[in-house]
Amino acid sequence: MTAQGLFATPDESIPPTSMDLRNTDTGEPLDLSNAQKEGRNTEGVRKFFQTGINPYIEDASCLKPGESFYLTSCSGCHGEIGEGKIGPGLNDDYWTYPKNTTDQGLFETIFGGARAQMGPHYDDLTLDQMLQVMAWVRHIYKDDVKAATWLTADQRRKFTPFKRGETFPDDPPGLCKAP
Repeated sequence: MTAQGLFATPDESIPPTSMDLRNTDTGEPLDLSNAQKEGRNTEGVRKFFQTGINPYIEDASCLKPGESFYLTSCSGCHGEIGEGKIGPGLNDDYWTYPKNTTDQGLFETIFGGARAQMGPHYDDLTLDQMLQVMAWVRHIYKDDVKAATWLTADQRRKFTPFKRGETFPDDPPGLCKAP
């Protein structure tokens, strides 16, 4: 069991991917070998690397840990609910880097960093935790769901806007729940 309560395969190698993962600022290929050893090969990471779609977006078991990782690693710059501080807001339909409207683009920005003070997060977040943070960022979205292009049509129909003070069960079923 990993320190975050998530189970991974014993082999913590990075799963193969056909995605062309690039640094948001420089366009250079991301060096995934920089990723922390833990959390490299979870079911969620494998699915994301296969499809480019974050499987945690609708997974209730990932929201509470995603919020926790976000508050620790992101809120100092992006605000408690993504409203923006010294970094841009993350809860509306304006994206400083338009590629962040895709799961791949948002992952690239979190993993490899961007301009100004947005450094890479491969030192403080595992690959799996990055996907959980991404799920939280998508969850706190407050603008017109029609602009939420990372959601499928069915997900947009079911979308309910974030409400401050919202709470989550401690142990819901899902990919982020320890078996």
